[in-house]
Amino acid sequence: MKVLSQTSKYGIRALLYVVSHPGTGQFVSIGEIAKELNLSFHFLTKIFRELTNKGILHSYRGPAGGIALAKPADQIKLVDIVLALEGDDYFDNCLLGFPGCGVEKPCPVHNFWKGIRSEIKSHLLNTSLAQLGEKIVAEEVRLYD
Repeated sequence: MKVLSQTSKYGIRALLYVVSHPGTGQFVSIGEIAKELNLSFHFLTKIFRELTNKGILHSYRGPAGGIALAKPADQIKLVDIVLALEGDDYFDNCLLGFPGCGVEKPCPVHNFWKGIRSEIKSHLLNTSLAQLGEKIVAEEVRLYD
């Protein structure tokens, strides 16, 4: 089954760290996020640059700099993050990677993937960073190994 890229996984984990971090609304150091989640600082910086360009984050340079959410966490859905990092056509792609896969020329898993893809998209559309941030705090679920 098609999974999220490492970029999306890291991006979601990092943003969940931000929303579950004490003092949410303030800038959080990229170095701190990278260290706490055991992620590559440079790769995380690249991800944050893309999320900043898409209006999901604000970034600030300097000693007190870092990243912060550009809007309230309840207004940022997981689908926003996935589409920002995977591309707007993420939910239109064939599971097996065949170009032109569709009703006229389906791949062997076309109908299966079409249904699953819709269900996944629906869940991502209806899940906000705020909801997951609350779950992290309340249930003490993990963001790293």
